[in-house]
Amino acid sequence: MIENQERFHLTLALFDAANAEDPNQDEGQPKELLYGKRMSDMIGRFAPDASETAQLAVRAQHIRRWTVPRNTYPMTKEGYHAWRTGLYTFHADTAGELMRQAGYDDAMIERVKKAVGKRGIKVNPESQMLEDIANLVFIEHYLLAFAQSKPEYDEAKWLEIIRRTWGKMSKNAQAFALSGKIRLPASLVPLITKAISE
Repeated sequence: MIENQERFHLTLALFDAANAEDPNQDEGQPKELLYGKRMSDMIGRFAPDASETAQLAVRAQHIRRWTVPRNTYPMTKEGYHAWRTGLYTFHADTAGELMRQAGYDDAMIERVKKAVGKRGIKVNPESQMLEDIANLVFIEHYLLAFAQSKPEYDEAKWLEIIRRTWGKMSKNAQAFALSGKIRLPASLVPLITKAISE
């Protein structure tokens, strides 16, 4: 239930305007703008009655991500994890600032920031919803390109990646992924099936 439709849509527009500045392109659109729309499309398919908090959080998941490049952190495994953790806070704070501009109160802003910041996954339903949607979007839109970009990975590595992704998802999201309601990359279906059945 969305309390104030005008404020909600204004906030989505502010998120989209921020992401429209992304200089990186994907399918002829700013990359993070397209990503945000894919996240909203997926939550609409997976959880059409999702809370206002969850709907805002999924749209802000990667907000202005290109402004914090990976190479601003050490190019090590530890550096990668530090970058990801830093991004969670950056995205949450950026979303919160734009929500405040649109007129949301501190309580609602904090709820969205908690979800975007990936706090309380598995225990906070809105954080888990964002995690589910992010993984469903990854599987449908990005897994195949990621696989093609890593020709050096062997089957064991791919099974590990798929299992790790699968393990982050709720039982409902796992069932949805196998329901035929998302497009699985056809060439990877045997690998996905093997990963989740073993």
